[in-house]
Amino acid sequence: MGYRLSKIFTRSGDKGVTSLGDGSKTKKFSDRIVALGSIDELNSMIGLMLTENLSPKINKILTVIQHHLFNLGGEISMPGHKIIQKDDVLELEEIITLYNKDLPPLKEFILPGGSRAAAFCHMARTICRRTEQAIFKLNSVDAINSYSLQYINRLSDLLFVLARVINKHKKVKDIFWKKNIS
Repeated sequence: MGYRLSKIFTRSGDKGVTSLGDGSKTKKFSDRIVALGSIDELNSMIGLMLTENLSPKINKILTVIQHHLFNLGGEISMPGHKIIQKDDVLELEEIITLYNKDLPPLKEFILPGGSRAAAFCHMARTICRRTEQAIFKLNSVDAINSYSLQYINRLSDLLFVLARVINKHKKVKDIFWKKNIS
């Protein structure tokens, strides 16, 4: 593969238009670009999580997710292109099942927080939920790979479970929501 970003600025975006991966142009505020920006923000938040002292297994999971998110961004950037596959969704489901089985069942909602790393994970989860909204909005006008839609949905579930796992590993209790607190 040759150099992809040999020129960082092109000035083509100065008028509110940007190029997609397939060479077509779109407005910077289009649903497609909003979805791409949200995917990028999520990937950056996961990068921030990776600066924390996490287990090697969780680091590997998060690194793979970063690559999948880059692939998802590629799909969004090239309408009709499909990279995310059923196996990617199944992999997330397997990880969720594996990690969730060792967690105590929840009887109450938990608040984002606990350890710093878990708080970052909760932040990634909320960004993921917004990303999912942006992708589904785009899907309502331009069909997106169904596996990509499933992937982003499962990813928010995984991030919730990982936040709890991170707190458990760091020996920090989840913070349970209390309806009446004073």
